[in-house]
Amino acid sequence: MAPWYIAAIMGLVEGLTEFLPVSSTGHLILAGHLLNFTGPKADTFEIAIQLGAILAVVALYRERFFGLLRTNPQKPFSGPRGVLLLFLTSLPALTVGFLAHKAIKAHLFGPRTVALALFAGALMMFAVEARALRQGRARKRPADSLDRVTPKLALGIGLFQCLALWPGFSRAGATIMGGMLCGTDRKTAAEYSFLAAVPVMCAAVGYDLLKNWRLFESGDLLFLGLGFAVSFVAGWAAVKGFIGLLSRFTLKPFAWYRLALAPLVWLFWPN
Repeated sequence: MAPWYIAAIMGLVEGLTEFLPVSSTGHLILAGHLLNFTGPKADTFEIAIQLGAILAVVALYRERFFGLLRTNPQKPFSGPRGVLLLFLTSLPALTVGFLAHKAIKAHLFGPRTVALALFAGALMMFAVEARALRQGRARKRPADSLDRVTPKLALGIGLFQCLALWPGFSRAGATIMGGMLCGTDRKTAAEYSFLAAVPVMCAAVGYDLLKNWRLFESGDLLFLGLGFAVSFVAGWAAVKGFIGLLSRFTLKPFAWYRLALAPLVWLFWPN
């Protein structure tokens, strides 16, 4: 399919950026262009290795996911209620994505639209952090635990997650900012974003692989496996590191980074 190091680099890029509010799409576009790794098979490979990043979140938050199998009175985010919360968060994006899949592919995957999404997401981050600062001065206490997430809050985050259907906006960025605007603190919004990513990403990856698995041959399995493994390790490190950063920093550094990335995507999008 391609040299092994391309699978490793693409897996690294996917794992490091999938759960950060910086747009994995924008980074994969640049990496694919620089490595001359483009085309339908490359596009499907990029989607397939997301499974590695998904598994990293499941492994890191395994207690929370296992907790969905039975109700724990001391942890409201468990059992059927926890499943309902994730369902409410996933439903809007899955519905809009299913109905608008062709239109998104046809009209939103381009250098200008992705660069604009990076720019728009950065501006929204600045606005959300400014609002959080005002709330802090007013001593308004946000929800500071996954167990304080309500159905209304879960649905609100799900509506914001629809912004991630605009390639370049960032699913993580959309859900984290949505959580903060709907009433959670920054760290809780990020953790809920990780958990909510699993059903949406599994559905999206499964749908794409179901359509395009014929692009791969048996000889591609090792290439896919390497990309998957690197994505898992990088995703694990990114999630752990990001949670640590949020206890000390705001989203503003990521907003500035997005502003710097936007013109690069515009200039170096492959023809």
